[in-house]
Amino acid sequence: MNQAHIFSPFFAMILLTFLVWVYMYIRRISFINRQKIQPQTLATAGASMQNWPLSVTTPSDNLKNLFEIPILFYAIVLYLFVTQQVDNFYLSAAWFFVVFRVLHSIVHCTFNRILVRFYLYLLSTLALWFMVGRAALVHMGLQP
Repeated sequence: MNQAHIFSPFFAMILLTFLVWVYMYIRRISFINRQKIQPQTLATAGASMQNWPLSVTTPSDNLKNLFEIPILFYAIVLYLFVTQQVDNFYLSAAWFFVVFRVLHSIVHCTFNRILVRFYLYLLSTLALWFMVGRAALVHMGLQP
């Protein structure tokens, strides 16, 4: 298998992060303009931003999420590529992770139903733990 195929889901996750980042700023700037908030007042307004509507704050929360568990995804993808272990199982698990992270971000940034979000997060993270666990077993010589 072409080892570089693993970079398609890798860059898809980066694209997701970029899109959530853009969406976050669209929501924030629209809100600031609608409310006629002076941008300089935001320099010291930290706590007052907590009172902003969820439609403005959840994209920011989601962006923070994209710098938590997905960091392990980037690490395992790089490890698999460097050690030349990419196969169809890893590639499928990587795409599974990405698809469910995309769905998680859509839910989080829109209607934000917690149980739906939780199950999407759980499924994506289980795919990641599968990748990490399998790679660790191979690394320890416990799986061919």
